Amino acid sequence: MTGLLAWLVPVALGMGLAGLLAFLWSMKSGQLEDLDGAAERVLHQGSDAPLPAPERRPGNGR
Repeated sequence: MTGLLAWLVPVALGMGLAGLLAFLWSMKSGQLEDLDGAAERVLHQGSDAPLPAPERRPGNGR
């Protein structure tokens, strides 16, 4: 049991440190600056047209 904990505790600490470093990197690089901008840009796009219908060829079983 002690051998298992001696292995799991450093692994857990390493994973926590990796998560913290990833979070700090994302804060520094501006990944979390504009969380609502992309969602609002989708709603305000002007070119909202339906997709063209797929071309049906005779003899394809449909």
